[in-house]
Amino acid sequence: MMNMLQVAFLCFLAITVSSISSSTTNISSCPLDLNYVQRIPWNTSVCQISQPKTTIITPTQHCCQALLSLFGIGLALHLKQTSLFQLPDLPTASACIIDFQDKLSSLSLPPNIAPTCFGSPERFHTGPQICAGIETKQDWMNKLGLSTQIDSSCKSDLSDPSSCDACVKAGLKVQAKLTSIDGNASHSTDCFYFTILYAGGVVSEYGPESTSTAGCIFGLPISAKLTSKNKINTGLMFTLIGVGVVVLLISCVLTWFFVWDKRRKKKRILGSGEKDLEEGNLKLHLRPNTGSIWFKLEELERATDNFSERNLIGRGGFGIVYKGTLSDGTLVAVKKMIESDFEGKSEFCNEVEIISNLRHRNLVPLRGCCVSDGDDDEELGKQRYLVYDYMPNGNVNDHLFFSEISSSGSAKALTWSQRKNIILDVAKGLAYLHYGVKPSIYHRDIKATNILLDAEMKARVADFGLVKQIKEGQSHLTTRVAGTHGYLAPEYALYGQLTEKSDVYSFGVVVLEIISSRRALDLSYSNSDPQAILITDWAWMLVKSGQIESVLDASLLKDEDPNNSNPRMIMERFVLVGILCAHVMVALRPTITDALKMLEGDIEVPSIPDRPLPLGHRSFCSSENTFSIPPNVSEPQGNTRDLLR
Repeated sequence: MMNMLQVAFLCFLAITVSSISSSTTNISSCPLDLNYVQRIPWNTSVCQISQPKTTIITPTQHCCQALLSLFGIGLALHLKQTSLFQLPDLPTASACIIDFQDKLSSLSLPPNIAPTCFGSPERFHTGPQICAGIETKQDWMNKLGLSTQIDSSCKSDLSDPSSCDACVKAGLKVQAKLTSIDGNASHSTDCFYFTILYAGGVVSEYGPESTSTAGCIFGLPISAKLTSKNKINTGLMFTLIGVGVVVLLISCVLTWFFVWDKRRKKKRILGSGEKDLEEGNLKLHLRPNTGSIWFKLEELERATDNFSERNLIGRGGFGIVYKGTLSDGTLVAVKKMIESDFEGKSEFCNEVEIISNLRHRNLVPLRGCCVSDGDDDEELGKQRYLVYDYMPNGNVNDHLFFSEISSSGSAKALTWSQRKNIILDVAKGLAYLHYGVKPSIYHRDIKATNILLDAEMKARVADFGLVKQIKEGQSHLTTRVAGTHGYLAPEYALYGQLTEKSDVYSFGVVVLEIISSRRALDLSYSNSDPQAILITDWAWMLVKSGQIESVLDASLLKDEDPNNSNPRMIMERFVLVGILCAHVMVALRPTITDALKMLEGDIEVPSIPDRPLPLGHRSFCSSENTFSIPPNVSEPQGNTRDLLR
């Protein structure tokens, strides 16, 4: 039996579809050319909904956002051809939604998915009251002049991430100017919507149909197959370059072989052992100037008392950590890998070589590793272990939420001085990973449990089982997202786009956790309805309502540092930096080095930007946009403030 919510939804859907159908009797056709829907290589899988036992279509938020972005491209094409920002009347808008649904049906998408996502067609009907009285391109130029910042920043190819970010920044500035001209702050998102249409339909030389424009300005998810196609188009060039490189490499290898063979024969004459030499070179290759890093499995079993449960100190999705004591009395932490991104032994060894060469006071040093040979047991052959220095004060998570872990509750809350130093230490460790080594290293799993504390309570970033080396100037796209819910940056969680700003987002979440002693993802219950509240949303709402002190842990307000003349202002600055780092839009987050300067007071913290949301921009959009998800779709998933942004 359906509950009241389902009945209400059915009624709403029936009324919406009926109103759209009846309105079409007064029109002849839709002025939009929607054939691009079948030409653009967009990722239709986000809307593949399988519901064989019911006729009620309940598309996901990601699907609706993709469809709204796709429809926005049609409006941009219409703007380019007619100078009109939106459709002339309600019947025309209704007809366009029906035609749009026909195109989607030809792609084997569910029927009525467009009316369900769009709700009333009134949102696509133009009017002078929407934004600064703008209805046409001439109105736009009368208000803003012949040239704006987006005319220079959004004109060229936007496939490069830096070019796309510059276009987005320019769009935000133009939107702010439009809102100021309008004088009504509630029209802010409408003005941003006009900015998107103008940038994609008028400014872009490639037009709104191009994949770079659709992906950047409109935020349309592009099919991964496009990447393969681009590779084919440039294949000939890379082939020619490759042939030259191969010839050069062969020459170098032959030269090296003859030199090595000559030296090997000479050493044989002198009585040197070839086997010992090769073993020595192997150790030198794996970890230069540090000696052997390889442990035998028997050594680790003795150190951990055969991996006894009483020595268990941590467990995560990628491994189990045990406390151990080596034969010389050194305390270590032994991580037994359960799962990793590395399929073969050689790839794992390469990872160990990268990590072992990292040297920074705010990183947990890697002492060694072990790969079982598996001569007698096939399963043992797949076991891998990492050996780190032991951190006696555990991790930050234990100190923030000690009451949940320790039944005695005897532990004391972290002081402000300790929290401040921990945050600064983490920022310095990340800055080293991003800028202190080449190629840069992205951690991918920054969280409170991966920040360990040494004997002096100095913070050290740990768990490099997920690190990725990225060539300079490049981002990383992956089909396998690794990390922890609540800490993942939206563009990484949704689209697999990994950049240095992905770590910055996670760092911002950690800052807010440390400041507030509140978990990154709070699973609470209200009126028997489960809600998952992100700390970023919670802190954002408090700061925007002028209650920034409510973000601070109550213990910090009681124990302000008497040696600091104004600790409250410093604590509030840390809150603002945390919110800025965890902004939903990549382009608006600072680099980790700039964030560190803000925390230390070397540069001012800029005003926290709002969350303007383009048509499904890759940084994600919420339901407050003009192109938004109607209440009948978003409500069953919880309040909009509780959604992952």
